[in-house]
Amino acid sequence: MDGNTPLRPALTIADLVADGLTQATDTPVLTRVAQDFRLRLTPQMRAASQLSEGVARQFVPTAAELIERPEDRFDPIGDDTHAPVPGLTHRYPDRVIVHVTKTCEVYCRFCFRRETVGETGHLPPDQLEAALDYIARTPAIWEVILTGGDPLVLSARRIADLVARLAAIPHVGVLRLHTRVPVVAPDRITDALIAALKQHPSVWVVIHTNHADELTAEARAALTRLADAGIPLLSQSVLLRGVNDSAEVLEALFRALIRLRVKPYYLHHCDLARGAGHFRTTIAAGQAIMAALRGRLSGTALPTYVLDIPGGYGKVPIGPEYLVQDPQGWTVTDPNGRQHRYEDPEPS
Repeated sequence: MDGNTPLRPALTIADLVADGLTQATDTPVLTRVAQDFRLRLTPQMRAASQLSEGVARQFVPTAAELIERPEDRFDPIGDDTHAPVPGLTHRYPDRVIVHVTKTCEVYCRFCFRRETVGETGHLPPDQLEAALDYIARTPAIWEVILTGGDPLVLSARRIADLVARLAAIPHVGVLRLHTRVPVVAPDRITDALIAALKQHPSVWVVIHTNHADELTAEARAALTRLADAGIPLLSQSVLLRGVNDSAEVLEALFRALIRLRVKPYYLHHCDLARGAGHFRTTIAAGQAIMAALRGRLSGTALPTYVLDIPGGYGKVPIGPEYLVQDPQGWTVTDPNGRQHRYEDPEPS
C-alpha cells in the first residue's frame, strides 16, 4: 500500500459474536448472508458498533438481507447503463464518475453497489488509462468524481499520481472524492494523503456518514486535519430505517458536521439494492423529516433530500413541497405548517 495503513482483513461472523454484536445461534443464517454480501469493519467502527445501535445496524449483517423484494435491483442507479468505457460512468454532460477501486474499508449493509464491491480490487491499469483518455478527449467534462469502492483506500502515491494527471487536463475544473475513510479509518488521513489530494487546485472531499455516533474523536481529528489543510468538505448521508429516520438523530448529525466544517450536501433516499429493503423508509416519511428539520436548522446545516431514479436517470430533489399553485396564485406553507397566499406579478 506504498506506506499507507494496509486494509484490515475481512470480518468473520465469529468476530461479531466475540464483540457481542450478534448471537452464536445466528451464525448459520449470517454465514449465508456473508456468502452474498461481504463483511469488513475497521477497529474504530467495531468499537463504535458496540456502543451505538445506530452504528451497528449499518455494518452488522442480519437475516433480513436474505429477503429479496420485487423492486430490488442489481444495479439500482444504473452505473452500467452509462458506461462508455469500463470503470467510468457518464450520466450528466459535465461530469463523470471513475470507479477507481471496488474495495472499501467497511462494507455497509445497505450499499447500492454491494453486488460488486470487494470483487476485483483496483481498476486495472489498462481500464484506468482508457478512462483518463475518455476524460481528456471529452471537453464537456468539467468535474471528475472518484468513487468505488472507496478511493481513499488507494495509497498516497497512487492518489497523488491520479490527481496530478487529472489536474493536467485543462477542461477538468473540479475533482471530487467520495469516501467513508475519514470517519471509518481516520488513521489513513496522513500528511502524505493530504499532499496527494492537493495536487489538483480544486479538490472537494465528500464524506459519507449517517449517524453522529460514527464521529469518534479520531474521526473528528481527521476531518479537522482535512479542513485545516484548506480542502472543502461536504457530506452525504442515506436515510435509513432504524438508523437515522428521525429529525432528532439527523439534527444531531448535521450540527456535528457543521461544527467540523463539513457542509451537509445530500440526504439520499435509500436505493433499491438487493436485500436492503428493510432499511428503506417511504418518501413521505423522509419528506416529513425534512420539513421538521427545516424549522430546526439553518440552511447551512440542511442537505438536499434526493432520490436517485432507478435505472440511471439521475438524481432529483424530493424534499417537502411548500408551494401549491391555483388559478389565483400560490399557497405557501411555512416551516411551522401555516399557510400563506402569494401572487405572481401580472405578465408584462
